[in-house]
Amino acid sequence: MNKLEKIIDIATKRGFFYPSAEYYGAKAGFWTYGHLGKLIKNKWENLWRCYFLSLNDNYFEIEGSYILPKEVFVSSGHLKNFNDPLTSCKKCNFRFRADQLIEDDLNTNVEGVKEKALDKIIKDNKLKCPRCGGSLDDVKWFNMMFEVKLGSTGEEIAYLSPETAQNPFLSFKRQFLALRERLPMGLAMIGKAFRNEISPRQGFFRLREFTQAELQIFFDPNKIEDTDNWSKIINYKLRLCLSKDKESRKITEISCDEANKKLKLPKFYLYNLAHMQKFYLGELKIDKKDFRLRELDEGERAFYNKIHFDCEINLETLGGFKEVAGCHYRGDHDLKGHQEGSKEKLEILHENKRVIPHVLELSFGIDRNIWALLDIFFKEEKERTLFAFPREFSPFDAAVFPLVNKDNLPKKAKEVYKMLNSTFRTFYDHTGSIGKMYRRIDEIGIIYGITVDHQTLKDNTVTIRNRDDMSQRRIKIKDLRDSLDKLNKNLIKFGKIGKLVK
Repeated sequence: MNKLEKIIDIATKRGFFYPSAEYYGAKAGFWTYGHLGKLIKNKWENLWRCYFLSLNDNYFEIEGSYILPKEVFVSSGHLKNFNDPLTSCKKCNFRFRADQLIEDDLNTNVEGVKEKALDKIIKDNKLKCPRCGGSLDDVKWFNMMFEVKLGSTGEEIAYLSPETAQNPFLSFKRQFLALRERLPMGLAMIGKAFRNEISPRQGFFRLREFTQAELQIFFDPNKIEDTDNWSKIINYKLRLCLSKDKESRKITEISCDEANKKLKLPKFYLYNLAHMQKFYLGELKIDKKDFRLRELDEGERAFYNKIHFDCEINLETLGGFKEVAGCHYRGDHDLKGHQEGSKEKLEILHENKRVIPHVLELSFGIDRNIWALLDIFFKEEKERTLFAFPREFSPFDAAVFPLVNKDNLPKKAKEVYKMLNSTFRTFYDHTGSIGKMYRRIDEIGIIYGITVDHQTLKDNTVTIRNRDDMSQRRIKIKDLRDSLDKLNKNLIKFGKIGKLVK
């Protein structure tokens, strides 16, 4: 098995995630989070909330509907523009995304290329159906929206939202008034999005139903060069892959100050872009060499985006750098579109001027980020396979075992487990040998394994094992809770607790 297959095997076996509705022949692009995956996903979401909502005291999370009226998507432009290029085999009738087919066969990026140009590439290179070798039909656009019929007659049409962004746009006026008419104002939403992908692939990475975390920041366009705390990031270096360098894939390290002066990127945009990079390098512990901010040129980005950088992580399982998030300067496209479509006035008075706020969107695909963690922190060693997650993403804080399943050790182990579980999320296991139990917790990323043995019954001490180097320390049960708390808060190193077990 290759690395991708190994991760999927562990993920489905241990309860990270697995295909939805397996009993009925699971459909591509739909997955269920198991108990471990949901624990990690919750931790990622809570970290995201704490980090990005703390950037400004006027940033808040809302929760909106996933089913919205057809008129919303007429005004937003989704019904007209939310399309993927489709081609089908004339022989077996199987349908493909034309751009993905070209990228797979020719190893070239054709994102943003129009349908006639895609047709020409397919014909010039004599590309055939990868399933049966048949010839391919002309490329045409396929709208990815899921239609929903409301009510008993089904005459009222709505759609599943393809992004969480529309809810903050539709909530702008009420929230602006409720939050005392201040800008910038941030409305975040973590929720589901739905896209009828033509041919979902790459396992867990490209889905038809997925979770997004998005922060829509409404600001006065006249203030785009004004931002609080600019001095704190002025010398911070960004890892940029500029659109002019997309063929060479060169990464330019440049300070925010230089990016503002030389690349003419606005301070407000750079401030938020810097914090996105800091989130990945500092909070998610992604190695700097595996991260970049890639600029999309005019042909690649959405027509309404004035500036667009994607956060990309180098994923071995998917063959290189892949998008996991994006920073999009959407201008006034969204509020202006909804103002025109709804006839609801969304222009506001700000500092004695009438303005339609512009929007800066910080958008994250949570499922893609979870896959990135699995890819980056997966390790194979001679004796074991493990996920070396940072402690922030380990599904459990610790695991507790009895050395053997007799001699009153399970009873004592249960006591230790219950004591810890009142404070920490703790895992208990008693099946199999101690070696097998250690391998199981390594495989799901638990950092600390606590073993109750015969010495425990004599002196109320246990061994605690560190996942990363498999070293063990002997520690008094009464000190366990305090030591785990300090380890989790990085207040103490593992080698400083208890006594070394040789």
